[in-house]
Amino acid sequence: MKVAVVKYNAGNIFSVIHALKRMGVEPLLTDSAEELRRADKVIFPGQGEASNAMHYLRQRGLDEIIPSLTQPVLGICIGQQLMCRHSEEGDVDCLGIFDAEVKRFVPLKHEDKIPHMGWNSIQNNKIQNSKPTLFEGLDGEFVYFVHSFYVPVCKDTAAITEYIHPFSSAMQKDNFFATQFHPEKSGKVGQQILHNFLEL
Repeated sequence: MKVAVVKYNAGNIFSVIHALKRMGVEPLLTDSAEELRRADKVIFPGQGEASNAMHYLRQRGLDEIIPSLTQPVLGICIGQQLMCRHSEEGDVDCLGIFDAEVKRFVPLKHEDKIPHMGWNSIQNNKIQNSKPTLFEGLDGEFVYFVHSFYVPVCKDTAAITEYIHPFSSAMQKDNFFATQFHPEKSGKVGQQILHNFLEL
């Protein structure tokens, strides 16, 4: 199986590559449209700032390539946010795969710390149960988050997490999957989610 990891202007990509290697997968890090189209699975991970990331994607034509992919695609952290229609971070239009707007967390009380960082639980969105899911056998498990922006709960929400208010901790539409949390940093639960993606 050929797994491609999207190479672009974002941090934390190598932690995903190392997680895949621990699972026996040798991924290809690439920004080549041809290589991405030929891959069996594509992973779009990263940490960073949305407007800078979108500028890089547009420079290389990846803003058109990624939404056109037909194999399973997994966005992670800012990857999920960039797959949405628009982000408040840098007030930038994104890839538009999910019809949702990325919002900035606003504290409601003193103990609300931004970024949302650390372990929190995910709850399956029962509306999505009829579709193939990354969360087979998982519900209520804890995973690792680091983010200051979030996607509100919407029709493409596959899992929900509570922090300040409910938000989309995972999303799914057709062949596109995404997690706001970092499966590569989420221990056995995260490894199971990556395994489920590779087995789709």
